[in-house]
Amino acid sequence: MSTTHPLDAALQLQPQPQPDTGVAAGPLQISQGHTSPAYWNMVGPFGGTTAATCLQAVLQHPALLGEPLSLTVNYAGALAEGEFEVQAQPVRTNRSTQHWTISIVQRDAEGQPVVTTTATAVSAARRETWSVSDTPIPEVPAPESLQRMHPPKGVAWIERYEMRPVTGVIPHTWDGRGDNSLSQLWMRDDPPRPLDFPALAALSDIFFPRVWLRRASRVPAGTVSITTYFHVGQAELAATGTGFVLGQARAQEFRNGFFDQTAQLWNQAGRLLVSTHQIVYFKE
Repeated sequence: MSTTHPLDAALQLQPQPQPDTGVAAGPLQISQGHTSPAYWNMVGPFGGTTAATCLQAVLQHPALLGEPLSLTVNYAGALAEGEFEVQAQPVRTNRSTQHWTISIVQRDAEGQPVVTTTATAVSAARRETWSVSDTPIPEVPAPESLQRMHPPKGVAWIERYEMRPVTGVIPHTWDGRGDNSLSQLWMRDDPPRPLDFPALAALSDIFFPRVWLRRASRVPAGTVSITTYFHVGQAELAATGTGFVLGQARAQEFRNGFFDQTAQLWNQAGRLLVSTHQIVYFKE
């Protein structure tokens, strides 16, 4: 008997019937979803699964052109436990690209709709052309030679990933003496799951806040906005299968309550899968 992977269960969306408005931009599709306890963070869902949910709504839309090229997710407010609604609409379709707007909406205690998340996405019909990578995979030990990280219990979503750190682990001592923000680690879904675009979007947000590493100080922090650029198509994802992905993340600037974080993810064959950039809030 087959069982549903926890990520697939978390990303289940049920499209709701909508009248055809005849708007040239494209049909609005509204889908119903539900938060997953398997991917719960401290005060809400793991942000990576929220991003994956936005992308899933695009991938399930009947008007989709091509494959994901970019995804920007803005975390406007906390997504509460329970049901939510995802609204996805292609606002313009060109010959090779398609532009999307996405929102996640929940009902508040008074039953009023509240937007918790906004997003934009671009999908594209890729064509074979000249290609090269200027960001080669770092030389690091193979994942099989490294120990799996076993973080403290209490945050459910961390248990859904197998992580094997290379460098830049969460500080053991919070003494304010951090000196850099670079982390490298091998990672994959747990239990293993063939890589696809939603899973890749979730993995792109797996890194703990860079301010924790740079300062060795555990201040409250949370992503405000993240953009993920997809550099491969479904064929490369299929070739990656259930293998490990190497992630590398670092910050560039910490300033007045916010910092940025840039990251790259490669498969074991050395192919750059995605690059990401996000802006993160931290509280003194």
